[in-house]
Amino acid sequence: MARRPLPRILSNGSAQLARSRELARTAADSATDVLHPLITIARGLRRLAAAGRRRWTETPKERRGALLFLAASVILVVALVPYGPLLAAITLMAAAAWQGRDRSPAASDGPDESQAQRLKSLYEALVPYFSAAEDPEPLYSHGGAWDKAFPTYAFDGGGRISQLVVRYPAYFTDGEAEARARIEHLLAAKSGRGREYHFTWDEEGNQLTVGVLLPLPVDIAAQRFVTTPGETVLGFTDPTRVQRTLPLTHGGRQRDVPPVVWRTGLRSTEPHLLALGQPGSGTSTLLRSIALQALLHGDVVIVDGGGTGEYACLTGRDGVLAVEAGLAGVTASLEWAATETERRLIAANRAHQAGHPPPDDTKRPLWILLDRPTAFTHLAAADGRKDPQSLLQVPLRHGRPANVTVVVADQLDSIDALIDPVRQHTRARVVLGPATAEQLEAVLGAPPHTTPIDELPPGRGYARLGSGPVHRLQVPATPNPYDDATPDALCEAVLSLLPPRTTPADGETIPEQDQSEDAPEPVPAAEEPEPEAPQTPEAAPAAVPVLTEETLPNPVPVLTKET
Repeated sequence: MARRPLPRILSNGSAQLARSRELARTAADSATDVLHPLITIARGLRRLAAAGRRRWTETPKERRGALLFLAASVILVVALVPYGPLLAAITLMAAAAWQGRDRSPAASDGPDESQAQRLKSLYEALVPYFSAAEDPEPLYSHGGAWDKAFPTYAFDGGGRISQLVVRYPAYFTDGEAEARARIEHLLAAKSGRGREYHFTWDEEGNQLTVGVLLPLPVDIAAQRFVTTPGETVLGFTDPTRVQRTLPLTHGGRQRDVPPVVWRTGLRSTEPHLLALGQPGSGTSTLLRSIALQALLHGDVVIVDGGGTGEYACLTGRDGVLAVEAGLAGVTASLEWAATETERRLIAANRAHQAGHPPPDDTKRPLWILLDRPTAFTHLAAADGRKDPQSLLQVPLRHGRPANVTVVVADQLDSIDALIDPVRQHTRARVVLGPATAEQLEAVLGAPPHTTPIDELPPGRGYARLGSGPVHRLQVPATPNPYDDATPDALCEAVLSLLPPRTTPADGETIPEQDQSEDAPEPVPAAEEPEPEAPQTPEAAPAAVPVLTEETLPNPVPVLTKET
């Protein structure tokens, strides 16, 4: 049986479809050109009708009768006048054509005189960097044409450059960081100071794209972010740098903002964080924001080296194991954290060897937040005690398999006082506040693609997670709610995120109750469950709990479930 040939539309269908599409596009363009007068008149009639309807609605009701009488009189006069309807139709078409004309301003073919002068000066400033005496056809030369070097440019409303594409010769050393830094500094100075510029180097095409970055929003208050367990929102960045957005409330309405998300846990490559900045740059705000997010699924131990009560709102809250501001309390808390890390590792290792899943008490995340730990280094040295930072070696080295995360925040001037394990094991880095390009590269490990500026709002800086790109960062507004200078709206936002207080609070005493015949037997409070203890045949559960007046040990409560 002979095969029938395929239809012609299937054999060369793609070519026919492309040809048909081109014919349809050509026919549509021709029809648009032919019918352009009719389209203009129809648009004008629609605008005239809208104007008449607007005038009718704006006329008071008591004057609408007179207006109708006047319109009827005009129509009657036009109908009785010789050639009146024809003249009225011609007048109406002319008015509609005038109203329906294209009112968009014509785009200018080139820059005006001031813009051309600015581009000319920028071109002359780049000549010493992009020219060579051996070049037979130099792209940059004194008195040369700037339009060949700048194929694309744009200006803002103030007459300053907002976007620019710079072509440079192939022999320019664009692979050297110092050569790039010189060009970036020059372009930022000539284009206008006080703004942040983003530079994109295309080494293959020998082009540099300069763009002006919009300011990041500084009024995004702390709130519940749509994240999964193990994800922490450090702040917000530019939409072109990340491929994810978070829905949140900003300015009384819902909007999507691109975040900088830090992932922790067993599969994280950056399990610990180091944040540095100048005084007042917002490092304490960042720690409060992290603490509020960590309390949703874990426990928190806070070390306050500043001693200013920045974390007093977290004291006694559910999930906050300790908030320490003294040397003795800090040492005891960090010793317990190291012991707890070892216990978790041993319990998880035994479960793995036995073929069982890890115990539940090793799965709950434990966060250790330290604000200015170098302040206790000097106190410990003066008292002849051990540096509390040395107790962080076990949580830093073995914290990831034990679900223990360490966050250290300190000042840029105290970076040399941090011990080597802190600098080596904190692969997630944040720099807040004003900083030089050398400081940013020393802390982040790579220079940012934007030009740093001198004046920054609190919580503004840069972040880099591991070996990823450097992001601009704006920390959510998470101030101390007990500060009198804090706006009420921000205070209420932070207080709404705080967990309830633990009952009874640490350090309280429980008074003894009178055991009379009429008094009912005391029952344990529902908010304070009894500590778990191994059940033995000799020990039976007591009917009445033991009440005592002894206070809980200071500086930290009992932080383990072991008896």
